[in-house]
Amino acid sequence: MSHPRRKYDPEFKAGAVRIVRETHRPICEVARELGIGAGVLGNWVRKDRI
Repeated sequence: MSHPRRKYDPEFKAGAVRIVRETHRPICEVARELGIGAGVLGNWVRKDRI
């Protein structure tokens, strides 16, 4: 059984990426605190680099 995809607004995504960049904390740690998957946050950070 699949789960419905969650939608995240651009402000939330930008804020999450900013936390990773400014604090230099691991993606998995920040993702856990925000209640999102580490893979999702990792994709956002990678796309932000490009």
